[in-house]
Amino acid sequence: MLQEATARIQAIRVNLAKVIVGKEEGVDLLLTALLANGHVLLEDVPGTGKTMLAKTLARSLDCSFKRIQFTPDLLPSDLSGINFYNQKTGEFQFRPGPVFSSILLADEINRATPRTQSSLLECMEERQITIDGVTHALEAPFLVIATQNPVDSQGTFPLPEAQLDRFLMRITTGYPTFQEGVHILQRFRENNPLLETSAVATGSEIQELQRLAAAVAVSDDLLGYIIAIVEATRQAPSVKLGASPRAGFALLRAAQGYALIRQRDYVLPDDIKAVAVPVLAHRLLLQRGPGSREGQAAEVVQQVLREVPVPAEPAPAAVRGGRVE
Repeated sequence: MLQEATARIQAIRVNLAKVIVGKEEGVDLLLTALLANGHVLLEDVPGTGKTMLAKTLARSLDCSFKRIQFTPDLLPSDLSGINFYNQKTGEFQFRPGPVFSSILLADEINRATPRTQSSLLECMEERQITIDGVTHALEAPFLVIATQNPVDSQGTFPLPEAQLDRFLMRITTGYPTFQEGVHILQRFRENNPLLETSAVATGSEIQELQRLAAAVAVSDDLLGYIIAIVEATRQAPSVKLGASPRAGFALLRAAQGYALIRQRDYVLPDDIKAVAVPVLAHRLLLQRGPGSREGQAAEVVQQVLREVPVPAEPAPAAVRGGRVE
């Protein structure tokens, strides 16, 4: 089963590599979030391929996909859908909105008002949405990929902590290298490879991968290591509000997904370290002062990883109580 899962994950990664140049770490983190059944916030400056990455993943999966551009005049009903009166039948009918899809791309999410942003909270946490007193279940798998520009603050509404906490990861890929920039120009010079991308996995196969990721074994020592990291963020001098218990569970799920990405059915300390910054940094509320700056939350997490003792790695057979079969 592990071999089949590895082959499926590799097929998705290869599909993404046909369009996306470089960004291997960002791609692996995005796939990790997918396997961990979590949502992703892609945060980077304009033109670095945030939307392209999300659309390529959507095309690689045989699942329903909707994209919505967040603007200040966007209403919650534009996301959820509405009950409208059908004059032909004389009855009210429900017209579902974009959230009724397996993959939802929320482009420039911080340009919508807090009221509209909060309409996603129930969807992201409970995989359901309540409209006019009626609760509707969402499709499975359900993945929200939101993008935002961390530099331009004009006309934006910063995401509140409660909203940020619903994202499993915040991923930043940055600018391409010189060689990657040349490769991008060569690849897109004549055609857009995204248009030729086809699905290599179905929704049911993704759900099976998510089940396998949840079964990846984690030793008790590593569970303690996760909690130690979470508690250390609360004690950092520059942190006003540290990581919550939900953050600890998110770190566990992400480490399991990352281990499966790395073709293992057990978690190692390096898996936890690899996902700690994208999972925890956006959840920390820092003390505001003359020395505060962008990126400081990531530095806090990195410092915590240096200070918290790493447990000795047990033999693989010792942690396979939940072996993926």
